[in-house]
Amino acid sequence: MDLLNELTRANHDPAVIAKVRALMEQSVRAEQMLAKNSAALAEKDFKIAALTLELAYYRRIKFGQKSESFSGEQRELFDETVNTDLAATEAELVPPADTGEGEAGKRKRSRAGRQPLPADLPRVEHRHEPESCQCAACGQGLVMIGEDISEQLDVEPARFFVHRHIRPQYACRACETVIAAAVPPATIDGGMAAPGLLAWVAVSKYTDHLPLYRIEQIGARQGVPLARSTLAEWIGKIGVALQPLGERLAELLKERPCLHADETPVRQLDPGEGKTRHAYLWAYRSNDLDEGPRIVVFDYLIPCSNFDHHSPVRKVVNFCEFHAPTVPLSTTIAT
Repeated sequence: MDLLNELTRANHDPAVIAKVRALMEQSVRAEQMLAKNSAALAEKDFKIAALTLELAYYRRIKFGQKSESFSGEQRELFDETVNTDLAATEAELVPPADTGEGEAGKRKRSRAGRQPLPADLPRVEHRHEPESCQCAACGQGLVMIGEDISEQLDVEPARFFVHRHIRPQYACRACETVIAAAVPPATIDGGMAAPGLLAWVAVSKYTDHLPLYRIEQIGARQGVPLARSTLAEWIGKIGVALQPLGERLAELLKERPCLHADETPVRQLDPGEGKTRHAYLWAYRSNDLDEGPRIVVFDYLIPCSNFDHHSPVRKVVNFCEFHAPTVPLSTTIAT
């Protein structure tokens, strides 16, 4: 039943009818606005749900356990952060134990027992005797019945020092000659770096993956100037000095009955031609079941035009021919 028609038939005041008509129109507009807002909210909720699922998908691709772009070592970074925060929280909540209470003052650790320290590490002993060797209760002399031994692992950071080589010079007045000890051979002739420093720089760069500017900063903290250009020069000369060792390792590797090979194709710039060409980084290693130490040899080669880029046998044969043309090709090849 129409409310406005009923009010008109009842001869109500026209002002009241107009007010009612305005209120009804306002109610209709409010309902339309509410429906429009509800539709907009539903659309936004749908978009939020879709974006949430999409974000979860990409996170699973990037951070999932089976993702090649996020290795196990990278995931351990987050575990280290969690363990650091837990240890800091535990240290703040649990008060430090009173060291004067002996065994009673030691706090029990909930984690599993730690691994023993290597026996070949040098030990520096610190003996802690009691303040008095007499009993505090009766005054009698104390007798040692045992020892409580605990070990702490410590480290001495890189410590720079200088070798001073002093060669006295002796003269023969009768023969008018001067005699002095010969200068010992050096890895870099006329260089200031001792073999230990050169080994430390090489290990830091290639084993610990420290760039040269960080090695330079390590030296600067102790007031030792190590310019990056000097470090780069040392690395280049170290490679030349170690070339015979690399060749010897290749010879020993070829004597093994089994040889593993792996390749990494790269594109190398060819400035003369104005384009790039194929090149290969190869790694050759011995078998873990072979007798003797494990040997790994790395090689870099720009193949010739008639080289078979897709034959793993050709790669190993090329390695053998490149390092020693007389090596028998009957060696077992494992790829």
